[in-house]
Amino acid sequence: MASAYYADAENGDHIDQPTPQALAALIGALNTTDNTFVTIQPDTDDPTWYASVSLLDNGTYKIEHRDTQQDEHQSITRTDHDNIADDLSTWLNNRSPF
Repeated sequence: MASAYYADAENGDHIDQPTPQALAALIGALNTTDNTFVTIQPDTDDPTWYASVSLLDNGTYKIEHRDTQQDEHQSITRTDHDNIADDLSTWLNNRSPF
């Protein structure tokens, strides 16, 4: 289970230990001009995993998960930011602390 991690948006928003609701709010606030992505990673100098959500020009979201310890890399597109936040929260809960 992931311990300390945070989410950063391109616009400077930063949330430590974001809840699914906080992730949904960050994702829902994305736009195609100056706030196009959110990244989530552990609070460490050498992170072994991260997730990112980017808003594409067509209004869909690209979600990327990478975990080098698990040799995992996945990239998908979705449309509903609440479902994306729930899925991300589940994925984050399965990460090793660091």
